[in-house]
Amino acid sequence: MLKFPYGNSDFYRIRTDNYFYVDRSSHIRVIEETGDQLLFLRPRRFGKSLLLSMLENYYDVLKASEFERLFGELEIFKNPTEKHNQYLLMKWDFSNINSQGTLAEIKRSLHNHLNNRIEAFMVHYQELLQYQIRIDPQDAISSFESALIAISQTPYRLYLLIDEYDNFANDLMMGQGQTSPERYKTLLSTEGSLKALFRAVKSASSGNGLERVFITGVSPVLMSDITSAYNVAENIYSQPEFNDVCGFRESELTSVVNQVVAECKLLPDLGQKTLNLMQTFHNGYCFSVSVNELVYNPTLVLYFLKHLQRYCQFPQQMLDDNLAMDLGKLTYLSRLPNGKAIIWQALNGTPPLVLSLLANRFGVDQMLKTSQSNQFIVSLLYYLGILTLDGKTALNESRFKIPNLVVRKLYVEHLFEMLLPQDTEREIIRDMAKEFYQSGDLQPVCDFMEQRYFKVFDNRDYTTANELTIKTAFMTALFNDVWYMIDSEKACQRRYTDLTMIIRPDFRELPLYDFILEFKYLKLGEVKLSGEELKKLSQTELEALKPVTEKLEEAKQQLLDYQRCLEEKCQEVLKLKLISVVAVGFDRVVWKTI
Repeated sequence: MLKFPYGNSDFYRIRTDNYFYVDRSSHIRVIEETGDQLLFLRPRRFGKSLLLSMLENYYDVLKASEFERLFGELEIFKNPTEKHNQYLLMKWDFSNINSQGTLAEIKRSLHNHLNNRIEAFMVHYQELLQYQIRIDPQDAISSFESALIAISQTPYRLYLLIDEYDNFANDLMMGQGQTSPERYKTLLSTEGSLKALFRAVKSASSGNGLERVFITGVSPVLMSDITSAYNVAENIYSQPEFNDVCGFRESELTSVVNQVVAECKLLPDLGQKTLNLMQTFHNGYCFSVSVNELVYNPTLVLYFLKHLQRYCQFPQQMLDDNLAMDLGKLTYLSRLPNGKAIIWQALNGTPPLVLSLLANRFGVDQMLKTSQSNQFIVSLLYYLGILTLDGKTALNESRFKIPNLVVRKLYVEHLFEMLLPQDTEREIIRDMAKEFYQSGDLQPVCDFMEQRYFKVFDNRDYTTANELTIKTAFMTALFNDVWYMIDSEKACQRRYTDLTMIIRPDFRELPLYDFILEFKYLKLGEVKLSGEELKKLSQTELEALKPVTEKLEEAKQQLLDYQRCLEEKCQEVLKLKLISVVAVGFDRVVWKTI
């Protein structure tokens, strides 16, 4: 039976305890040939720590006797580089640094971690080190310099691995949705802090014993802010050869999914249904504009497969609570200049977010400028994994989209809580949505929209409102990723549905309907009535208005086309309801089942 290393980033244990492992060793040669000091960025929980662990086990001089055991069945073993098992390895993990408390406490946590890692290095290589490393409890940079002296007395050089280099700095700046740029900048500028540390790393690489550095993180913000101290790292995040160095390709999952299905003695056709479900929730990431291949979030895939293997059924919740992405960062970004508008546009998907050039050098001061362009926020959303690349425009600009349903849920929850801050109100609309899933009766939801939901939109929202505004409002109210696979702008014969809700394959026996909803919007001027006049009309009178009738008929024809397309593609027999929704301003809503 397969063993899935969910939550395990220890390459040595994965290989020696026969855990499931997707070979990424072929990237070692490319990494080695690319440069001596590299910065590799990926969203959190995307396998960066396992990548570092692989490098650690490949280059560690004390692991030479186990080279065949660890790499014998992997691609790199066929043609290893000359530098394998030729280094002393030191690893720092900045995710272990506490970002809470005073600045003095944060600095103390940083120095304690570094000293502990240097001491672990000293113990690991004690038989090779002749010079006694001095650990300075008050100054880890001094401890590091002492370690370099000890290394210089050996025939080896140091390979420094820094994992999640920006983790505690990001938490300090964006933690719990609170903006703390002043504390962040003070930590950077204070002597003995991050700039001083990276200045020491740069100095060590200038013939002082440090030969190679590999740094992982989420965004380039911190690296940009410490450029004056450390300007030698090459950022390789977008190079096409590294697109899949972390993450799984779909072709690598087919056989393992089928094996788990067979172990559970489930119907063979469940293998493809499983892949379809995983694709909807966990696939969709692209990190280079030069490749078309998408990759899956590896941590979420392993969580899914481990649950499927253990219980022979899909997990009800596709994102484990222990790995839930921090909504605080999305809240933080929405508070930046133009942040709310960009988040809203990302959820709409139309028009797509577009950049001529992804920003790779921007610090916190630039992020907080009131006159800044969208480039910074869109780029940061991309680095955080909340957006991903979606090909090129006709003008060779980069398009961005929400990668999958797990991430879309983040946007929906953020907007839902922002528009309806009261828990009681959110519970009311959730109960209405639950009734809608079973009955197909949208009227209670429409009534709530008219009486409460639309009232939270301000005058600026009203002047720019269109059918996308209405669609997004309904999406936040109807969103449910436990029972449904929900798609906004689903491609269907070169056209795009507004909102598609297809029951998950594991819940098709429940008394629920599948839905396609098409949204239309009319301004008050188009019906030649005021908001007060509209409120006096009955539903029948409202529906009889010529502009409303025309919009309903337009939506009907689109829905019928989408129905044919969707039923041809879908493997299941759908319990499909087609619903057209017409909003007249923010005052009235008409809906109709086809």
